[in-house]
Amino acid sequence: MPITRRRLITISAALAMLPAAVHATMRTSRLWTGQALGARVSIRISHPDGDAIGRRVMAEINRLEDILSLYRPNSSLAMLNREGQLAHPPFELLECMSLAGGVHAASGGRFDPTIQPLWALWVEAAVHGKRPDAKAIEQAIRNVGWHMVELNAAGITLKHGMALSLNGIGQGYVADRVAALLEAEGLNNILIDTGELRALGGQPEGGGWPVVLKTGESLNLRQRALASSAPLGTTFDEGGEYGHILDPATGMPIPVRWDTVSISAPSAAVADALATAACLMPDVGSIEAMLRGFAGARLEGGI
Repeated sequence: MPITRRRLITISAALAMLPAAVHATMRTSRLWTGQALGARVSIRISHPDGDAIGRRVMAEINRLEDILSLYRPNSSLAMLNREGQLAHPPFELLECMSLAGGVHAASGGRFDPTIQPLWALWVEAAVHGKRPDAKAIEQAIRNVGWHMVELNAAGITLKHGMALSLNGIGQGYVADRVAALLEAEGLNNILIDTGELRALGGQPEGGGWPVVLKTGESLNLRQRALASSAPLGTTFDEGGEYGHILDPATGMPIPVRWDTVSISAPSAAVADALATAACLMPDVGSIEAMLRGFAGARLEGGI
């Protein structure tokens, strides 16, 4: 079934300015693997303290998954969806939702984390080789709407029947948090790939991190994040007709205007959400107008 696509998360970290003698005695890069937010995680670090740093990174990813993941039934997000309320939510959940709310407003409501009831409806239909009927879609739409979410430091409340998904921003948010951890360790010249790219500095040997977009253009990524979204990157049907990005207004997969949209920004979470939102926008002018609300955000490559 095509809805089972998972992103590969890879993190490569090294110190560019270590003395040559340290480089000569440094052990071979170590590789760790695991799972986060439904994706495989792969981390490779070349550093004298690579073992300890790698364990701390994996622990941080595990901690974030306990907050943001829909794949863990006892995560903060899963409990919020199940109970409809969450008292004293973790800071990371509040921050991620606040960032999502900003993109929701800038996109004219097209980017909406409350899309989860519609997503669940389409997934359930796909499991049985069908598509949802119009009545079921209409009913699910009643439980979609960011304006019905009550959000503050004391708690988060959802209307009965609502549920949230942070799939359009979560991978980027994890990349930002891992970058902050590694930066606190004194590391630079790091490339983090959670399906969205986050660069701290450039390559250890100099220059930016070379990236080739799906549209064929290339760029060098340095001290920035890059996210790409493809309307048909995941589909609900074997024929590849119904893509995974849903319009909260109609409950239907969006019309495919572009194969892929790539957005760069200082934050991977913001780039992630903007790339998803861009797929929902009617034209390039609307995308560029949305991006003007986010410092440093820009459209990369052709669409």
